[in-house]
Amino acid sequence: MYRKFFKRILDIIISFSAIVILSPVLLVLAILVRVKLGSPVIFRQQRPGLNGKIFGLMKFRTMTDERDENGELLPDEVRLTSFGKKLRSTSLDELPEFFNILKGEMSFVGPRPLLVQYLPLYNEEQAHRHDVLPGLTGWAQVNGRNAISWEKKFEYDVWYTRNISFLLDLKIVFMTVAAVIKRDGISSGTAATMEFFTGTKE
Repeated sequence: MYRKFFKRILDIIISFSAIVILSPVLLVLAILVRVKLGSPVIFRQQRPGLNGKIFGLMKFRTMTDERDENGELLPDEVRLTSFGKKLRSTSLDELPEFFNILKGEMSFVGPRPLLVQYLPLYNEEQAHRHDVLPGLTGWAQVNGRNAISWEKKFEYDVWYTRNISFLLDLKIVFMTVAAVIKRDGISSGTAATMEFFTGTKE
């Protein structure tokens, strides 16, 4: 009952309330992003959601559009500014995702929506991470975020899809608050965010 009904009701209530309460913060952040990083202020990217259905994920942009002499974007670590790093470390860049939650494209808690190009790379077990709506935060995020391997991250994601409950979601929310305060697991240690997933060797 929680998974099929109450979870969605809570998502609507939480996301709508957050948008209203945080509207001044969203406005200030939008202005700062426009001044420091340019436009567009909102970074939109196609991501797979429930059952792999594609939707447009919304985040505050954290990188510049700097390119090399061939017109190719520079590496993430070069384009990620100090302001952008602060947005990411505090997770403020993810606040626009409340609109995705309100629209029903995401849930407050669930596996993080990753890149579309990863879809054909998942093995049969890993693909089950798309059995539920993706989340603003999730079991993998509170157990290492970008500091753990892709395989471990997917293991946490799939485990969550099979053990969803109100108490588990509540636990993840409290653990998320603690992780944001500590700023744990923001980077993998070898990249500005996380290395690209290239598939799991069987």
